[in-house]
Amino acid sequence: MKNILILTQFTLREAFSRKIFIMFSGVTLFILAVAALIFSFVSVDDFQGMVNVNGSQLEIFDKIVEVLKLVIVVPLFGIGIFLAIFSTSSFIPHMLEKGSIDLLLSKPVSRSQVILGKYFGGIAVVFINIAFLILGSWFLIGIKFGNWDPSFLLTIPTIVFAFAELYSLLILIGIITQSSVLAMMLTYLIYFIISPILSYRDNIFSFIESKTTEYILETLYYVLPKTQDLSTINSELAAGGSVPDWMPVILAFTFIILTIATSITIFSKKDY
Repeated sequence: MKNILILTQFTLREAFSRKIFIMFSGVTLFILAVAALIFSFVSVDDFQGMVNVNGSQLEIFDKIVEVLKLVIVVPLFGIGIFLAIFSTSSFIPHMLEKGSIDLLLSKPVSRSQVILGKYFGGIAVVFINIAFLILGSWFLIGIKFGNWDPSFLLTIPTIVFAFAELYSLLILIGIITQSSVLAMMLTYLIYFIISPILSYRDNIFSFIESKTTEYILETLYYVLPKTQDLSTINSELAAGGSVPDWMPVILAFTFIILTIATSITIFSKKDY
């Protein structure tokens, strides 16, 4: 456990030294600055005038704030994970470069500890930035609109968990191909295209009659990451709701365990 913690800290220092953390933090600060600037031009009185209907001003105003949270959180989910994949895609290929891997394997650490250290280190980098971004957004909403609903903060673990699922895949592809570009592009392909399509597979089934196609799509849904479903859960939590379906979470957790286990197995058998 100590070695995993040390490797996690080493990955964080690597993110700092290679300006990855600084780049991520810079984008985070820029997003918060833009949000603060927009909020400075919005008057709460304007909203109150818009929602003064049939004596239910407060209730409708709270509803508008919920919509505002979704307007903020939905893009943050996409942007946050996009930046997270971009920021961490080179960790494994860089580690496997000649010289780096020789030095690492000369240390008294097991190969499973190396993979777990890199995995938790990458998650730590993303967690710090996502937490800062969500906390900053929550603070701005609270200051501007007086809404301090803590359920908004539940989007932090949701976004990080969605990234953790994709990052496990990123590590596996990185070990197999030793290419950060290929690992990043394949992960983006699943995140932006395949996962959304599979999430709406039931709608697709109503337009096709091929049982083979239905079977393939259904199989891919259970095999590949569930980022689109996790995005839906994220939106529900941001609006003060609850998790509508725990199945995507369970499947995502299972995917992480199996993918990391496969990565450790392949990495342990390779000769560097």
